[in-house]
Amino acid sequence: MASRSRSLRKPVPGPLFTWVKRLSWAELAVFAGLLFFWLAPGFEDETFIFGLSHGIGYIVLCLAIWAAVLRREAPYTLLAATLTPVGPLGSVIAIELIERKGWGIARPGETPATGKA
Repeated sequence: MASRSRSLRKPVPGPLFTWVKRLSWAELAVFAGLLFFWLAPGFEDETFIFGLSHGIGYIVLCLAIWAAVLRREAPYTLLAATLTPVGPLGSVIAIELIERKGWGIARPGETPATGKA
């Protein structure tokens, strides 16, 4: 019963969650730059640089979120929101929902195993 309780406990944001939040915002900025240079004519080199940066950054972001999920510092829904077609925008939105509404995490005063005070 103890192992079942441990496996069902709600995540509690920790230091890795802070890094995931920073990475999400940085990746969103790179993605916005990529969209700008892709839509503007005559910026082939910049489009390539921002595209490569976005691709590598997105993979790093997904791996960081996966590590946070495995360490129980982020809910699985954050990884799911990141893997949607909107990518880094989905992760930023999910992080805001987690922080503002306690979406899928243990709130202060709750027991992480049960979710009850």
